[in-house]
Amino acid sequence: MRKSSLLLASVAAFALTLPARAADPDLLVFDWAGFEEEGLFAPYIEKHGTGPSYTFYGDDDEAYQKLASGFKADVAHPCSQMVSKYRDAGLIEPWDTSRIPEFANLDPSFLNSPIFKDDAGVWYLPTDWGVTAIAYNPEQVPAEDVASLSVFTNPKYQGRTSLPDSSDDIWALAYLATGVTDWTTISDEQFAAAAAWLREAHQNVRSYWADPAEQAQLMASGEVLVAWSWNDGVVYLRNDGYPVAFQREAKEGSSTWFCGFVNLKDGPGSEDKLYDFVNAWLRPEAGPALLDAIGYGHTNTAAMDLVPAEDLETAGLTDIDAPILAQTPNDPALRERQLAEFEKIKAGF
Repeated sequence: MRKSSLLLASVAAFALTLPARAADPDLLVFDWAGFEEEGLFAPYIEKHGTGPSYTFYGDDDEAYQKLASGFKADVAHPCSQMVSKYRDAGLIEPWDTSRIPEFANLDPSFLNSPIFKDDAGVWYLPTDWGVTAIAYNPEQVPAEDVASLSVFTNPKYQGRTSLPDSSDDIWALAYLATGVTDWTTISDEQFAAAAAWLREAHQNVRSYWADPAEQAQLMASGEVLVAWSWNDGVVYLRNDGYPVAFQREAKEGSSTWFCGFVNLKDGPGSEDKLYDFVNAWLRPEAGPALLDAIGYGHTNTAAMDLVPAEDLETAGLTDIDAPILAQTPNDPALRERQLAEFEKIKAGF
């Protein structure tokens, strides 16, 4: 895998402060920083002489709010639980899968929802997937301490933990820690128990990280010993020689998620170039490029066939023997409730 340095990761994080990366004026991609890796869309560059233009965002809710407020782009890259909001708001239109040859090779499990695919068409192109679990410094944190998600409430680690500034990942952690592995049916009692657990975990938090580069920097500095982490933050640290382990098999489990592209309605650019872009992204050769650059898995089964097994293991993407909470679409009203409660918790209420 590529030796990605934390300096490069920091540059990617800094890109979040920039309005856009200008290139092809006929295609504007609204995306997470870091996904502007040329290996993901090399055929687009070969055909058009340059890559698309990019504007970056830091989290799914920020991206949605910007688009709902009138910002115009051609394509966005939300994670699965956001797609219903885009549909309900009338921000997206179906994809023409007859123009996407690799659509047939997408793992069908990623499209197993009427939110993504129904009689009106295919509304979502799943592209990448990953996991959220415990990253820790094995030189200072014994393995028995991370055998349970209770490590995040252990007084021993007060001021030495970091959690994502992401409502979805935070609540996935809290539900798992309180015995819930399916967030599609959450009772008031389950919500209250998870919120109480998060308030307890908040007492140990040194910082809520906004992106994997920030989380990796916190751990590399030694300030943070335990983090609820995406797998790419772990890849950054390992590739730079910092001590880090990834515990996906805590007794309560860990979480998985996937993201993909939505076709934004009334995009200002070229529809032909949009399909060139997604076709480049979905080609099999994009699988190794994605894992090498970012540490994520690809939804194209032919792409995953090209990835060496040892690279999947290094990235933390192999099968596990523990519960999993899959961050699939859930009730939009519940997401809004979780967002509001998380803001209260971060503020100390």
